[in-house]
Amino acid sequence: MNYTIRKIESKDNAAIAEIIRNIFEELNAPKEGTAYADPHLDSLSDVYLSENEAYFVVEVNGKIKGGAGIAPLSNDTSGICELQKMYFAPEIRGFGIAQELMSNCLEFAKQAGYNKCYLETLPYMEAAQKLYRKFDFDYIDAPLGCTGHSSCHVFMIKKLE
Repeated sequence: MNYTIRKIESKDNAAIAEIIRNIFEELNAPKEGTAYADPHLDSLSDVYLSENEAYFVVEVNGKIKGGAGIAPLSNDTSGICELQKMYFAPEIRGFGIAQELMSNCLEFAKQAGYNKCYLETLPYMEAAQKLYRKFDFDYIDAPLGCTGHSSCHVFMIKKLE
């Protein structure tokens, strides 16, 4: 599959928001307390503007098919970033693109000076958890920071080296 991973642009906002919402519909996942209800979901290119944050999209044949971002963990000053909004349209799953995107995100996080990467997910997003474990994320018992994702009950963290 021919694809490009690049930083988000304003022209990508509607497409990535639609992908994220469609996945919640596909999984019959909760809408409140998740990325689905994030107030900035329709304008992600306006959110990831600082040097220490970025959102990357996957573009296939001129169409956005997935993405993921790195940003400082809200209400945390200890050098922890958060992997945010990592979602893929069904037609690009299983091609190793998630692994490449994850590598890009973690490399960006290291270069931005973070020492740990935190994430939250839903319990039944097992394929995502498998990917996170492959990248040496460990489960932790309680949430960190203040993400606003009260419906996500799986918490993971990774030391960046």
